[in-house]
Amino acid sequence: MLLDHVVQNYPINTIEDTAEWYRETMALQRFWSIDDKITTSEYSAMKAWLITSDDQKVQMTLAEAVPGRKGISQIEEFVAYNGGPGIQHIALRVDDIVATVTEMRKRSIEFLHVPSSYYDILEDRLKNSKVELKEDIAKLRELCILMDFDDNGYLLQLFTKPVQDRPTLFIEIIQRRNFNGFGAGNFKALFDAVEREQRLRGTLYDEN
Repeated sequence: MLLDHVVQNYPINTIEDTAEWYRETMALQRFWSIDDKITTSEYSAMKAWLITSDDQKVQMTLAEAVPGRKGISQIEEFVAYNGGPGIQHIALRVDDIVATVTEMRKRSIEFLHVPSSYYDILEDRLKNSKVELKEDIAKLRELCILMDFDDNGYLLQLFTKPVQDRPTLFIEIIQRRNFNGFGAGNFKALFDAVEREQRLRGTLYDEN
């Protein structure tokens, strides 16, 4: 098991200055970004930047809420409960995600739910792809494992629920098969899953 990457949450309108600090201090460069056109809902939105070292051995994502929605963003909720910016999740890379997650579930580790419709869409996408999935997609569906891919390879990932009694730090389990991407194709799925948890906690809606 190795550290793959970390994701950090920040207050509104701060990731640009934060990324500049990482560039000047640690020579980390902006690699790609996700804007609020992708990670958005009726209630909230967010944007994120991936910054990385030249050799891509150091990778982290900086995320912030986008104002103007009628709900409370999961990023705003995190910052409030965390007492400021901090690490939202730590991604741990494994060689066999199915075996790892099966064992974690036996030990009562709880993971974010992924709707069955995600896998229906995934199966259709795979039919038009050159990638050869070595794992059983039915098992991925059963375990709520997400997949992102291109013509060269793919990654598998899933996310625990928060490890504390507050909606702060959680863990990602990730496996890579000839794929150096960051799971950008699953950002929306993760965003929606965390928002569902917010709705269950009753913290998604802004009553003001």
